[in-house]
Amino acid sequence: MKLAELFPEGGRGVIGTADADGVVNMAVFAIPHVIDEETVAWGFTEGRSITNLRLNPHASYLYLAPVRGYSGWRLTLTMTHETGEGELLQKIKEEATRYSGTMAGAAVKQVVYFKVDEVRPLM
Repeated sequence: MKLAELFPEGGRGVIGTADADGVVNMAVFAIPHVIDEETVAWGFTEGRSITNLRLNPHASYLYLAPVRGYSGWRLTLTMTHETGEGELLQKIKEEATRYSGTMAGAAVKQVVYFKVDEVRPLM
């Protein structure tokens, strides 16, 4: 199955990060932007998740599919880079504004790219 096919619209996800000392943070995130078969990206605000990733590039993403029961995926990720400009950042800001309001769109400051190290089923 192709990576882009794993994330139907309407699902929800959670990204887990940890700081340099291993203190964990969890945050709700939308479905990823699939760049290619090994790369995904999300928009980030200047919060605990991005701060943790700058100290420790390893993360996980748990995706819950929009179906009855427990269906979805667990991704093991490694941050490769971040950028504060570009077409994808503008697209993410527009989507955040449309779905969550003007303040949400304005809060997105970075696009963070991840290498997908592993994909496992939720159950």
